[in-house]
Amino acid sequence: MAWQLTDSLDEFERATAEHLRSDPVRQTVPLSVLANLRHAGLERYGTDPPLFGWHQRDDGTIDGAVLQTPPFPLLLASLPAGSVPGLLAALAAERAQPTAVNLAAADEGGFVADWLASGGSVTIGSRSRLYLLGELVPPAPAPQGTARLAAEPDAELLVHWHDAFRAEALGAGPEDSRRVVMDLLSRDGLMLWETDAGPVAMAGLTRIAAGVARVTGVYTPPALRRRGYAGGVTTAISRAALAAGARSVVLFTDLANPTSNALYQRLGYRPVQDRVLLRLAAAGPPSGRS
Repeated sequence: MAWQLTDSLDEFERATAEHLRSDPVRQTVPLSVLANLRHAGLERYGTDPPLFGWHQRDDGTIDGAVLQTPPFPLLLASLPAGSVPGLLAALAAERAQPTAVNLAAADEGGFVADWLASGGSVTIGSRSRLYLLGELVPPAPAPQGTARLAAEPDAELLVHWHDAFRAEALGAGPEDSRRVVMDLLSRDGLMLWETDAGPVAMAGLTRIAAGVARVTGVYTPPALRRRGYAGGVTTAISRAALAAGARSVVLFTDLANPTSNALYQRLGYRPVQDRVLLRLAAAGPPSGRS
C-alpha cells in the first residue's frame, strides 16, 4: 500500500473520481473544490499550486485521498487505517509536513497518535458538523421580507459581509472575499434576504458536484440577528439548489455555535459526520549539549 502525490488535477481526478463519487455527501468539500478548480483555474484559491494525493492498495483499489489548496489546511478526504506514517513521509519528501489538517472526527485519534509519535504536538482548531437536508421545513412564522438572487450591484456589500463572516467564523480570512463573491455572482450562487430597509442576510451555494450542493456563508450582521432572517435565506437557497438539480443539499456548522446547529435542524437538516481542524507543530531539532 502506498501514497502517491501529484500537482496534476487531471491525474488526481482520474485516480480518485470513482472513490470520491461513491460517497458524494461526505466528500462534498473535495468534490466542490475540484469543480471550482476546473471552472476557475488552479489559482482559484491562491497563487501557490495545489497538491493532490491518493492511497492505493496492493490490488489497485483507491481507498484514500488528500488535497491542499494553499493557504487552506491539508484536507484528508479519506484516510485508511495505518496509512498516516506513509502519508507524512510522502509529504515531507514532496513539500513539507502540514501545519494544519482537516479530517473526519472518526480518524482524529489515529492521526493524532501517529503525529505525536513523530515528536510533534497538536492543538484543536475547531470542530464542525456536516448536515444533510431531509424534508425542508420553512421557518414558522416566516420572517419579514423576501429572498432574491444577489447581483453585481450588491458586490461591495457582499464582499464586506464575506470579510465579516470569515473574521467571525474562522478568526481570519485565508481566501480573497472579492474573488469568492465574483465567482458566486457569475453563476447565481448568492441569495439575499431583503426587507423594506434593504438586504439583511445572505447565503451562498457551491457548484453542484456529483449531485450535491453545499450551502455556505450564511451571514446576518450582528445588529439584525434573532429576527429569523438566517432561516429565511437558508430556506430560499436550499430551494434554489433543489430547483437547479441538486439531489442532495448539505451544509457545515461550527459545533461551538449552538444557535446555528439548532436552526438548521429545525429547517430539516440532519447530522451526517463530524470533522475537526487540527493545528500541527512538527518536532523541533534536537537540542545540543555544551
